[in-house]
Amino acid sequence: MLDKTRELCETIIQQPEFDSVRQRIDQFLVNDAARQHYQELNETGEHLHHKQQQGVEISKEEIEAFEKQRQDFLSNPIAKGFMEAQDEAFKMRDQVAQYVGKTFELGRVPGEDDFESECCNEGGCGCS
Repeated sequence: MLDKTRELCETIIQQPEFDSVRQRIDQFLVNDAARQHYQELNETGEHLHHKQQQGVEISKEEIEAFEKQRQDFLSNPIAKGFMEAQDEAFKMRDQVAQYVGKTFELGRVPGEDDFESECCNEGGCGCS
């Protein structure tokens, strides 16, 4: 079983999409300024989320400042590429997980029609 899992992993990393995702993530990881901005954005988001969970009202100014911080971050092409690559990687992972899960459910390799009845029809579920 482990040999076949490794074969699957090898097949995944040989896909052009995977290489593109890795390159954009690697570009981000070596860019100290983009990483720092990302960390600050996450910290601000966590702080606002914590305030909200504690029942503290978040001011309009705080929301606007966070949105500006977010827009500034995404205006950096490396940061934007990282966010897009991260999203693509999650979609790839989720699609593999869907197929593996459906294989266990059906007891066979699923076809596209096995996912049609579960599709959200929004294109984001990986079933299209």
